Amino acid sequence: MRILHTSDWHIGRTFHGHATVEALHEVLQSLAQVVGDERVDVVIVAGDIFDSAMPSGEHFRVLTAALTSLREAGAVVVATSGNHDSAARLGFQASFARLAGIHVLTDPERVLEPVTVDGVHIYGIPYLEPSLVRHLFPGETLRRHNDVLARVMQRIRDDAASRGGRYVVVSHSFVGAVGAPDEASDVERDITAGGLDIVSLDVFDGPDYVALGHIHGRAVLGERIRYSGAPLHYSFSEAGKPRGVWIVELDDDGFSGARWVDLPIPRRLSVLTGTIDDLLTLDRFASAEEDWVSAILTDDVRPLDAMARLRARFPWCATLEHRPATVAPASTESYAARIAQKSDLDIVDGFLGHVRNGQALTDAERDLVLDALGELDADGVAS
Repeated sequence: MRILHTSDWHIGRTFHGHATVEALHEVLQSLAQVVGDERVDVVIVAGDIFDSAMPSGEHFRVLTAALTSLREAGAVVVATSGNHDSAARLGFQASFARLAGIHVLTDPERVLEPVTVDGVHIYGIPYLEPSLVRHLFPGETLRRHNDVLARVMQRIRDDAASRGGRYVVVSHSFVGAVGAPDEASDVERDITAGGLDIVSLDVFDGPDYVALGHIHGRAVLGERIRYSGAPLHYSFSEAGKPRGVWIVELDDDGFSGARWVDLPIPRRLSVLTGTIDDLLTLDRFASAEEDWVSAILTDDVRPLDAMARLRARFPWCATLEHRPATVAPASTESYAARIAQKSDLDIVDGFLGHVRNGQALTDAERDLVLDALGELDADGVAS
């Protein structure tokens, strides 16, 4: 059997205020080409299909188009709900979709009803929040995500043993072997708060393959336990991370290998660092002119109208950060001490130096301040 493992489509997510629906539609349609080229038997989508619990009609149309193209390419589709999804909305009409070879698994009470394809049992575990599923485990104390998944996986192992043959598990969770700063993304909703926590890797002992979702970058926790990551970049923290899918091979004895297949990237992400003059003039930044751009400006003083000026060269500049190359030392004096025995002009000069990284009044600014001060009468009131 050949399986395509994907996850975290996040249909409906924006990228710094910009819609991503069209770009994601393009990428999801390319999955059908991979299915055909690789002769894939089953496509697994490991949760977070939508970005919101209340997807719009347009987002459902994108999902319908993606699932239809995958099915027409010849693959059975198995999808589960993630922590971003509404299980009820995603699972609506799942019984009808199943008739067409599209299995949307969102009901925690049916985790022991695998989708069986050519003798391979595929158990889809929807995202299980402990407070919502404790009633399924009477008499047991389940406070953490790890507790719930450990119980569910034990039941799955027992069920798979009684059925015999190979089996695959799909889960949307934050597994313990992932946690390095380069693995996570700042758009992955935290599922470690409120009593939920990291799931131990050994919880997933047993299956021939475990298809994980939630982490937006690909990760290999073991030969048979992997994250595919998201098919589209949703944050500059994901810049440089490949977008693609795992093609997983199962032979008669179980897992026999996995290969990575890249997906198209509709618009690259580039993080550019330099002074605003460098970014606007140097040839080495020309290759990023059609990219999503995050600009880090190193000017000592924040440039005026920086975003508008940058977008003249980089129309897809999405974020701007001022990170001066040199930082003036902060004064340890109190405000009262800093202004003691100083003229009004010196006070203005010191204030600007404080808020502008050490750059005080220019000659032109000094003339303007002197003119303004000259218009004040002896009581400090404009005449």
